[in-house]
This record gives sequence, structure tokens and C-alpha cells, in this order.
Amino acid sequence: MDVEELHRRARAWPKGHAYEDFEEDQLFHHHWGRTLFHSECVLFATNTHQHNPLYFNQVYARTQGHRDIQVAPILVFLVVFGLSVEDLSEAGGVFLGVEHLSYGKSVYPGDTLTAQSRVMARRLSRSNPQSGIVTWQTTGHNQYGTEVIQFQRSNMVMRRQGQE
Repeated sequence: MDVEELHRRARAWPKGHAYEDFEEDQLFHHHWGRTLFHSECVLFATNTHQHNPLYFNQVYARTQGHRDIQVAPILVFLVVFGLSVEDLSEAGGVFLGVEHLSYGKSVYPGDTLTAQSRVMARRLSRSNPQSGIVTWQTTGHNQYGTEVIQFQRSNMVMRRQGQE
């Protein structure tokens, strides 16, 4: 099959959800999960100037009672947040912020993180009638089911056309 034939046969795949797709207390179990590797943890800490030796010095981390270096908390946040995007905000819309961020158990290289989110609130936007505002609480767990992070985030989410 040539490239032109592929383009003719290709169909746009809708991304994300519209405001009307979200209901309070709705639960999303986000896909797959993500294993964090030692090399990316050290590279992230180095590239983002995370100068705490817990994040890149194994000997030091062990003297502090850890089994290995810890994954920098901001990387844990970014990975868990990223796992939620496809289900919650991939369709676009203004990101309005994160609140009530808390960390649970430490995360180490080799851990696999998974995430789930619950719709906490939704309302129509007062400033933009084509959008609503949705707030989710997202929780991340390691491979043992232990909570490693929890936070709430809000986004403006586009309404379906014709829903005004």
C-alpha cells in the first residue's frame, strides 16, 4: 500500500472527552502504567537541577535508610499526571492548576506507577459558554497498590458543539 492510499484510508481518531462526558464521582482507571528506570531518574534529577543527593547518589540514599535512590517527587507527579491526560484532558482546554498535592510512599527506580482519577466537580464556565470546568482527583499507586501521590487538578473542557 502506498502513502497516498494510506492517506485516503486514514480517519481522524477523536481525542479526549467533551464536558458532557464527565459526571461527578465518575472513576477513570488510566491505561497501562509506567515503569521508571534508573537512568531516566538520574537524568531527570540532573537536567532539572534536583540537587538533593537522594535522587542521584545511591550510596548516600542507602545511608539515609533507602534501598536505592529515590525518584524525584516532581517526576512522580509528572508521570502520574501524564497517565491521566488521555482520559481527562487530551481534547484540549485551558489547564487551571493543581491543588491538594500530597505524596505517599517513596518511589524507586524499577517501580511501575499506575493512576486513577475521580471527577470531583463540574460546572459550566461563566466566562466561556463553549466550555465547562472539570476538577478531578488523581491518585497514583506503585506496583504493590501502595499510594504514592494524590492531587486535584482542574481544566476547562470544551462542550460538544451545539450544546450552548
